[in-house]
Amino acid sequence: MAQLLLLHLIAAASAPWLAKTLHSRAFLVLALVPAVSFGWLVSVAWDVRAGNLPTQRITWVPGLGLDLDFRLTTLSWVLGLLVTGVGALVLLYCRWYFSDRDPTLWRFSSVFIAFAGAMLGLVLTDNLLVLYVFWELTTVFSYLLIGHNPASSTNRRAAMQALLVTTLGGLAMLIGIIALGVHHTYSIAVLLAHPPPLDALTTASVVLLLVGALSKSALVPFHFWLPGAMAAPTPVSAYLHAAAMVKAGIYLVALLAPVFAGAPAWHALTVGLGLFTMLVGGWRALRQHDIKLLLAYGTVSQLGFIVSIAGLGTKASALAALALVIAHALFKSTLFLTVGVVDKCTGTRDLRELSGVGRQLLPVAVPATLAGLSMAGIVPLAGFVSKESALEALWQDVQTSVPLPAPWSWLAVTGVVAGSALTVAYTARFLWGAFATKPGVPPTPVRAAHPGFVLSPLLLGVAGLALGLLAPLESPWLLPYAAQFSVGAEPESLALWHGVTVPLLLSLVSVALGLGLFVQRTVVARVQAGVPPLVDGERGFARALRWVDRGAVEMTAVTQRGSLPIYLAGILLVFVALPGLAALTRGTFPSVRLWDNPGQAVVGLVVVAAAVLVLVTRRRLTAVMLVGATGYGVSLLFILHGAPDLAITQMLVETVSLVVFVLALRRLPTKFTRHPHSPSRTWRIALGAAVGVSVGAIALVASGGRRTEPVSGGFPEEAYAFGHGKNIVNVTLVDIRAWDTLGEVSVLVAAATGIASLIFVRTRNTRLSRATAKELPATDPVRGTWLHGGRTLRTEKRSVIFEVVTRLVFHVMLAASLFLLFAGHNQPGGGFAGGLVAGLALVVRYLAGGRYELDEAAPFDAGLLVGLGLLVVVGSALAPLAFGGTVLETTAVDFTLPPWGEVHLVTSLLFDVGVYLIVVGMMLDIVRSLGTGIDRQIASEDADEEDEADGEERADAEVVSP
Repeated sequence: MAQLLLLHLIAAASAPWLAKTLHSRAFLVLALVPAVSFGWLVSVAWDVRAGNLPTQRITWVPGLGLDLDFRLTTLSWVLGLLVTGVGALVLLYCRWYFSDRDPTLWRFSSVFIAFAGAMLGLVLTDNLLVLYVFWELTTVFSYLLIGHNPASSTNRRAAMQALLVTTLGGLAMLIGIIALGVHHTYSIAVLLAHPPPLDALTTASVVLLLVGALSKSALVPFHFWLPGAMAAPTPVSAYLHAAAMVKAGIYLVALLAPVFAGAPAWHALTVGLGLFTMLVGGWRALRQHDIKLLLAYGTVSQLGFIVSIAGLGTKASALAALALVIAHALFKSTLFLTVGVVDKCTGTRDLRELSGVGRQLLPVAVPATLAGLSMAGIVPLAGFVSKESALEALWQDVQTSVPLPAPWSWLAVTGVVAGSALTVAYTARFLWGAFATKPGVPPTPVRAAHPGFVLSPLLLGVAGLALGLLAPLESPWLLPYAAQFSVGAEPESLALWHGVTVPLLLSLVSVALGLGLFVQRTVVARVQAGVPPLVDGERGFARALRWVDRGAVEMTAVTQRGSLPIYLAGILLVFVALPGLAALTRGTFPSVRLWDNPGQAVVGLVVVAAAVLVLVTRRRLTAVMLVGATGYGVSLLFILHGAPDLAITQMLVETVSLVVFVLALRRLPTKFTRHPHSPSRTWRIALGAAVGVSVGAIALVASGGRRTEPVSGGFPEEAYAFGHGKNIVNVTLVDIRAWDTLGEVSVLVAAATGIASLIFVRTRNTRLSRATAKELPATDPVRGTWLHGGRTLRTEKRSVIFEVVTRLVFHVMLAASLFLLFAGHNQPGGGFAGGLVAGLALVVRYLAGGRYELDEAAPFDAGLLVGLGLLVVVGSALAPLAFGGTVLETTAVDFTLPPWGEVHLVTSLLFDVGVYLIVVGMMLDIVRSLGTGIDRQIASEDADEEDEADGEERADAEVVSP
């Protein structure tokens, strides 16, 4: 089963290329994917019927007990056949629906086949969490399919409406899934075999699950999104909104019904809302002139009918619900595909303009008529068999008052009869409006349809007829699902004739009433015009969105004042009030030893003094230097604690931070703005002191709350045993906790990109061009040979001593960086420290010779270097898989290399090399952004000022001159 989903994934990834190559013929290739899945489902049909249910498990997150479990039951088998069978025919239909020149072909084909795979995964999975993943995938893919034309505001609005409604229901469902999973199980099989007691928590979970199901299947009050989704192409309507996506909610109801049909509020939400939706949808369908919109409201009505039967919870209703699902998928997909043919061949879907189409499109009119008769419940179509079975299940309930009390049973029967009458009426309206010859309406010009274009609706329409005729053969395949229910008598087999029974009479009554409504359609139209809408969900949705928007604006106005101090104060107050206060009042403080030697006390006092002085200094540069002093003090503490590796890294990071601050300070005033003393300053000081006390208390409580041996206790042995290194810190970074490092270097890449984006609004800063002849003054025989780029600087900005020192130390720093890189596995160092040293070498070149000198030192793009480093990191992580190892597995390679003798290399060195390249690229990006980028801005401003001054001088000269 997982292989089928993988096949859909591969097809979705290949679809854009197929569409570019084969154009609309790509749909013929893609149709083979659901066809193969359909064939597999047919091949295991006897196993499913016999109870030998195919299962599959793929370990995913064993620590959470989360696996990719798949299980094929009778219910999922039926839905799977519909998803794959109808999906294959709809893709075949798309071959002639879309033009080869359609620019959205590549995207539509890919998303459509991906949706088919997600829907198939939804009905096959045996894990509630995985079901939710597929559930939301269908939501996202449907959003993309409905909004396939982003230039159309109608498509965008309909797609967003469907996304918001179904996502809201999905979030409610997720809460119910988590509640069930945490307190019981995530396994669907276990849940059905050993259901939890119907306590308050279980009941609330079931209700939340039903909210998700009802929103997906477009029941009141969520029904309005489905008619809006008709802005999508007709194949989407035929598949998603008839055979597949809207069936997801019905599937969930049918899945839970065997064990939860007796839960409080179950029947109110399923039977009650379902029948109300059936009436609302049928009533609204009679008002539509667009035949596609008419079918959309008819779909809402039919979905309500199916949910009400599926939620009843008896053996007979279970059999009827599955029969209804199959019949509905066949006749409604046929009708939607027919609408597509009519629309393409006539150019309109308005039934007031269509006349005489049936005779000219006879290959379409015949299957459409068969599908319409099935939808209306006319013998001998599948719709008649399923509707009579549903009425039989309701009549049993009337006779036994189980599971619904007698008054509610009669109300349910009345509702189904009334809803069925509306179904007959809008079915007749559809067939008459689409195909009949109307008096006073000129014949509609019709283009001939390609035979392949009508093949899919023809096959589906005939399938509805065949299923009705072969109804007794259908029952044995569906009865295993009905056998799961414990309520009600054994259902009768599906058949065209059970004799003259009450359900048959009720069916005849509904047909007669429906035909009467159609005949008196003018009177019905006048009545409808005078009756307000029963439920105007779309207007309510728009009003709710306005309330949300207004509330968001008001809340933003209150909380987002545009003041950074207020934002920080809010965050810090919460920090002090919650974890800080808890640590002070409920924490256990351990015994504290202030220092191990006097040197630590001295350094600590220096750090504290520097931190205090930062608060009182007025100069920005002084404040930066004091902040740097605190960082260097921390590195000294690392040294005194015997951690040279951490000390080196801390010093290098602090140095880089100072450079970044100093480069940025060039665009800021030299002094802070001095504000007069005020009460707000006093409480800010108090808040700062409270935060400091809270941080100290949390640190002490956390360190004293350790109850078990830390995992790092085994790092020394592990570092040498399978990390093959003596530097525990470096081995931890590139081996033991390499996943963390991989995430951290990804953050570095994002940071480097973000820094460049903040400085360069239009384009990413890349390598500068060489200095032009105009920018290079005549070579100074004394000072012009030290640094090539230095000659572009003004004389007052050059320093011979700095340039000479740079020439001496640059290559030494690069050599030192490489030493730290290659020696880091056994000695202090590593790729991160080595990259910082190399980056600082580039900083020195920039400071000594300017931006063109930096370009001489690093004649390559920073982004390319960062990307190359990330590629090396990921490649070194995945490389062991090619040799039968695991991700990030380390291997030692020992060999003799004259004249150095024995050489000990570790494969994690490649990981460190990638880190080295990323850090160097990030440093180059920082210098080019905050250094050369700001230099350009300053130079541009100076040039503008000079041009302005020259203009003023010329203007003055013109005024003075006679």
